[in-house]
Amino acid sequence: MNGFMIEKPVPYYEQFYHSIKAMIFEGKFKPGERIVETQLAKEFNVSKSPIREAIRMLVQEGLIVTDEKSRMVIYEPTLKDVEEIYFCRKALESFAVRLMIEKAADSEIEEIEELLLETEKAIRDGQEDKAIIDLNASFHNLIIEFTKNERLKKQIKDLKTLMYFFRVMNFQGGHRAEDILKQHRDIFYHIKKRDQEKAAQAMLDHLQLDVDHLTEVLGKPTK
Repeated sequence: MNGFMIEKPVPYYEQFYHSIKAMIFEGKFKPGERIVETQLAKEFNVSKSPIREAIRMLVQEGLIVTDEKSRMVIYEPTLKDVEEIYFCRKALESFAVRLMIEKAADSEIEEIEELLLETEKAIRDGQEDKAIIDLNASFHNLIIEFTKNERLKKQIKDLKTLMYFFRVMNFQGGHRAEDILKQHRDIFYHIKKRDQEKAAQAMLDHLQLDVDHLTEVLGKPTK
C-alpha cells in the first residue's frame, strides 16, 4: 500500500473558476461584457452556488469588476492600468534579475537557457499562441524563482493574473513571438555574463517596449 494516494476531486467552483478564466483570456468573454450568475449556471447546468464562488475568486483577481450600475462585468483594461502594473513590474523585475544573478546556481541559469531554446522551437514549429505566451511567462517566472526571495515572489504573485491578461493582449500584432524572444535573449545574454547592471537595464527596456506596444493596441478602435 506504500505510495498509494487518493486524489481529491476538484471542487465544482474551482473548475468553473478555471473555465471562466480561460474564456476571458481566450476572448470568449469580451472586456466590459456583463456576467450574469443565473445565465452561467444555466449554461454549465449547475446551481448558482459554485458559479457565485468562482465569480468571487475572479473578482479578487481583478478579472471581473463591478460597473457604475453595480453589475458584474469583465475587466476592461485602460492605459492607466498598463502604466501602474508595468511601473510595479519594472521596479520588481529589474531588482529581481539583479538578485537572481547574485543568487542563482549555474545549473539554474542553464535552465533559463533551455527554456529559451524551447521557446524558439515552439515558434519555429508554429505552436499556438497560448503555448508561446506560457513559455514567455515562464522566462520571467524562473528569474523570480531563482532570486530565492519569498517576499518578492509574493509581491509578483499579487499581480500575476492581470500580468497574464496583458501578456495575452501584448501578443496582438505581427511578429510578436519573435520580437519578445529577441528581447528575452538580450536579457539572458547579460544574465549569462552575470552582469547585473546591463541585465537590469535590458529588463527595463523589454518592459517599456511592452508598454509601448500595449499603448498602441489599446489605442486602436475595436472592430
